Amino acid sequence: MQCVILAAGRGTRMKELTANTPKPMIAVFGEPLLAHKIRMLPETVDDVVLVVGYLGEQIREYFGSEWEGRKISYVFQKNLNGTGGAIREAKDLVCGTFLVIMGDDLYGTDDLARLSEDGMAVLAKKMDKPFSAGILRRNREGNLLEIVEKTETPEIGLMNTGAYALTRDFFEYELVQITKTEFGLPQTLATMAKNHPVKIKPAHSWLRIGCPEDIGMAEDFLRNNNRKTEK
Repeated sequence: MQCVILAAGRGTRMKELTANTPKPMIAVFGEPLLAHKIRMLPETVDDVVLVVGYLGEQIREYFGSEWEGRKISYVFQKNLNGTGGAIREAKDLVCGTFLVIMGDDLYGTDDLARLSEDGMAVLAKKMDKPFSAGILRRNREGNLLEIVEKTETPEIGLMNTGAYALTRDFFEYELVQITKTEFGLPQTLATMAKNHPVKIKPAHSWLRIGCPEDIGMAEDFLRNNNRKTEK
């Protein structure tokens, strides 16, 4: 199985940590964040496609064409036009059903394994506190109905973790434009869900890394997930 990791952004909120280093290469426990992410993929994933951009050569130099038993391929996203544009860059390298995860986040291996089990799906985290972005709403069958990125009144519900199981059918749909310069993967998936069932799978472990203070949280996350990332 394949997994596409979207890792092209600069990560400006990481401040000086990304001045000369791409965000996926920030050190956690002495190794790049991306190394931990690749190790946490299910064993069924033997082919990783990295969508890189800012200082992407550093990533390619580190991981090469094969890393710890997994094939590694690269596509460069020169125009940072959102997650929709990023996944479109990998179109010619993927086949069948494949996973897509964000380069900024850490996920639980078991969650990603469940995500990859059957057809198209999105991984969601049930939130106990109100939030106003990335809300997943279900249809009567419990599958994806829509994704609401911003609401005037924060809601308690299911948050989109940015992890997906997709098929090549995704590329038959026109990307949904979300700003003047960006296209959204989740918004396009919501359009696709009108014709194809997209399951919502629960996430038990998930961490979004957005600022320097989150590095300590990343270390705690890896400890609590049995340090599967250790060699």
